[in-house]
Amino acid sequence: MRRALPVVGAQLRADDQLIVVDNDSCDGTAEAVRELAPGAIVIETGSNLGFAAASNRGAAAATADLLVFLNPDATPAAGFREAIERPLLDGRGWAAWQGLVTAEGGRAVNSHGGVIHFTGLAWAGGAGEGLVAEPPTAEPGFVSGACLAIPRGRFERVGGFAAEFFLYHEDVDLSLRLRLAGGSLGVEPAARVDHDYEFEKGPGKWRRLERNRWATLIRTYPAALLALLAPALAATELALVPISIAGGWFGQKAAAWVDLARSLPSLWRERRQIQATRAIGAGEFAGRLTPDLESPYLGPTGRSRVLRAALRAYWFLTLALLGGRGRS
Repeated sequence: MRRALPVVGAQLRADDQLIVVDNDSCDGTAEAVRELAPGAIVIETGSNLGFAAASNRGAAAATADLLVFLNPDATPAAGFREAIERPLLDGRGWAAWQGLVTAEGGRAVNSHGGVIHFTGLAWAGGAGEGLVAEPPTAEPGFVSGACLAIPRGRFERVGGFAAEFFLYHEDVDLSLRLRLAGGSLGVEPAARVDHDYEFEKGPGKWRRLERNRWATLIRTYPAALLALLAPALAATELALVPISIAGGWFGQKAAAWVDLARSLPSLWRERRQIQATRAIGAGEFAGRLTPDLESPYLGPTGRSRVLRAALRAYWFLTLALLGGRGRS
């Protein structure tokens, strides 16, 4: 945050707002912001609301037409301010977009657009790859919350981030709700931010990842898609049991099941509200999902040729029944 604030402040225009939400930190964040960016609006929550709810709190205080969310450990490169606004000014029609998120001081990719497997597993596209002159231009499965831009009106209409997610998968859920409502997503590669990212954050991360993965499936997947995926989702849960035991996070997986069971009534209510906004068919919605487990975080399992062939065959049949087309 101390590295990012001066860089952000130096690029802002006179009518821009810089809003920093302090989630009850104990490291002097609020004081540092007032020192490094005296013109910033500082919101002190008084408790740790989590990333999703804190982002909503910051958005509620904004008055500009475009909202740009940045992680505190994401530092913009030169020219970021102009580049991240360009899709709006150019009239590209995207519902939301992200910048090119780099790592290792700008030497590698952290995310050039998120990828969503049809089971709801999601990861940063291109993570660990070297930078190339022409990043992929295909529409991403989701846009990364590390650097996410969205017109304020659109953000308000879909209800913002899912506050109950607290942390993890909130960007996936938001992206899928935008797509359900007929919106498209994009990546502006000229808007670069360097993200000081580490995947491993202790076994507790898996509880929220798994709980929120299922919450996203229940909230956003059309009924026909959920029905066709039921066997694959059940098989995934069975496969995750030995994987979580071997990885030392089975207790967190079990806790996620309990969390999910407790929240099912509210999730079904939210599902009805979200599905009422659906403007596209189940096949079109499914078309941006993938059958390939190509994430570097999934290890050798995702590289199995037998598993890949089986998943692709299953997904081909699913898309055929839905009348959709896969990712190009």
